[in-house]
Amino acid sequence: MNILWLVAHPDSRSLTCSLADEGARHLTELGHEVHVRDLYAQKWDPVVAATDFDHDPTERLFVGRAAKEAYEADRLVPDIRAEQELVRAADVLVVHFPLWWFGMPAILKGWFDRVFLNGFGFGIKDPETGTTLRYGNGNLRGKRGMVVTSIGGREASFGPRGINGELEQVLFPVQHGIFHYTGMEALPPLAVYGADRATDAEYAVAAARLKERLSVLGDLEPVPFRHQDGGDYDADLVLRPHVAPGVTGLAAHER
Repeated sequence: MNILWLVAHPDSRSLTCSLADEGARHLTELGHEVHVRDLYAQKWDPVVAATDFDHDPTERLFVGRAAKEAYEADRLVPDIRAEQELVRAADVLVVHFPLWWFGMPAILKGWFDRVFLNGFGFGIKDPETGTTLRYGNGNLRGKRGMVVTSIGGREASFGPRGINGELEQVLFPVQHGIFHYTGMEALPPLAVYGADRATDAEYAVAAARLKERLSVLGDLEPVPFRHQDGGDYDADLVLRPHVAPGVTGLAAHER
């Protein structure tokens, strides 16, 4: 398989970067092709700008429209095009980051803002029906996405009754809002807890867990999110009354 591994941590000696190195090495040893993108090391610019789209500065910038026009006309700046080519070639996208304020670091969010733009990551129309392809369908259908994250808190605090909320729901914006939305299959996330105080022995356990997960990357069952076009949603994209009756919130969108 071809794996694109995004890493977002400012210190190459961090637990995040160290595990990413081990993971990439393990995948390579298994015969896979791995492309690691260390966003801090490559000084990735996370800020969307009019210059990304060769946009006329005298005209008001509508980001979605300008992005799609530039994408279709092949006028995007080279750094965005290069990342999109890596995504196209990938079978699996691994997104590896420390959990900061219940989300990904800004540099990684900016990678998605600039790379998964209108026309590439979303805004894809079915040529026959004209409907927008998303939530289980889209330009990235057939690919898989997996989050690897390090967390300072205890595992129990991210459990069903933990004060932080269940990890799967904390990561819903990535799992459902990025992976599933663009057509990718979202794989169960892998988390390392107590990351800022991990001992050498605990690091070894985390590395072993990561390698075990990566060894079966192609066989993992994805999170069973409901598909937009699977019959569960009405024309307003609301679950039909007979689907998961009485269930509301994020959990309702899993089969």
